[in-house]
Amino acid sequence: MAHESKQNQSFNDQARPLSVLRAMIDSIDHDVLHLLAKRNALVGEVAEYKRHHRRRIRDLTRERELLDDRRDRAIPLGLSPEMIESMFRLILWASRDRQAALKAEIPVDIEPKAVAIIGGKGGMGKCLANLFGDLGHAVMIADVDTQLSSKEAASVADVVVISVPIEATADVIRELGPLVKEESLLIDVCSVKSEPLSVMLDCCEGSVIGTHPLFGPSVHSLQGQRLVITHGRGDDWLVWLKSMFEARGLELLETTAERHDKAMAIVQVLTHFSTEVMGKTMARIGVPIDETLLFTSPIYMLEMFMTARHFAQSPRLYGSIQMSNPETPAVTAAYIEAAEALHKIATDQDREAFKKTFDEVRAYFGDFTEQAMAQSDFLIDRIVERT
Repeated sequence: MAHESKQNQSFNDQARPLSVLRAMIDSIDHDVLHLLAKRNALVGEVAEYKRHHRRRIRDLTRERELLDDRRDRAIPLGLSPEMIESMFRLILWASRDRQAALKAEIPVDIEPKAVAIIGGKGGMGKCLANLFGDLGHAVMIADVDTQLSSKEAASVADVVVISVPIEATADVIRELGPLVKEESLLIDVCSVKSEPLSVMLDCCEGSVIGTHPLFGPSVHSLQGQRLVITHGRGDDWLVWLKSMFEARGLELLETTAERHDKAMAIVQVLTHFSTEVMGKTMARIGVPIDETLLFTSPIYMLEMFMTARHFAQSPRLYGSIQMSNPETPAVTAAYIEAAEALHKIATDQDREAFKKTFDEVRAYFGDFTEQAMAQSDFLIDRIVERT
């Protein structure tokens, strides 16, 4: 005991006060901020170079080399390579976002077009107006309460974008499609593609392209966001539109309307339906959210974030998505059938049947499970950091 007391006294005599240690850490953190600012200035020069040399913002090879280098340098410094990679991934994202803000992928010699956004005061309409406006095009906004009518805008524009509620899309196309000039382009942004594309081809003599942004209008950056293109008519306009979207950093997926709708029945309909069932079940049981969060795991917290986020948004939008997809009846019926089968297994306490089902589904996911474990571990770590 006397020996331990002497050791503690020796430590107390030599240790720097906590306030001094914290002040030293603050000073180092401030130096880090200044270095990040210097890095940010260089990113601005990179953006200028890329714009004048027609280079894409994202360079995956460069990013991988950079991340590998930073991981390798972290180890002899006693730093976690995983932590360092996570930090630099965020820095790289911020770098790409700054380059986009500086219009690095926007050509300096772009030919301006007259672009009419029908429904331009809605969320996605505003997003698209900003997108085309940033590219230097003359954007006209037409909505139910604008002085400029949709018919006037559609009849004079080089590019007409239909960005209205899903249930109104086909009717608006039938009304405006015949007014679009033969040399112009008609686009929709509906989350189902078969019907809008068919109606556009029937009602419009001009070029026709269906699109579906796989993101919401509130995203912080368009960099890396995915957008579906279903080509209808007009090869020259297709090349033009792809170049415009790519200039804003979007990742494009060209496909058919039928393939798109079948995929979205899973990506949107099944996902939303599952979230809605969970939310309705919890509301019906009546368990207080705050009570469950006292016992939360990171996975439950993630589920709660996504469920609450879903119900914080527009019921009109989500109802339209579910009720407009031609695959909805089959997908929701399959969900109910699977739920009933799992309900029987659980109530019967049939562990063998549960294991068999578990193994069958695991086999279905195959090698994707490894990627899922790695990515979900990353998300869980971020949630734990912020809660």
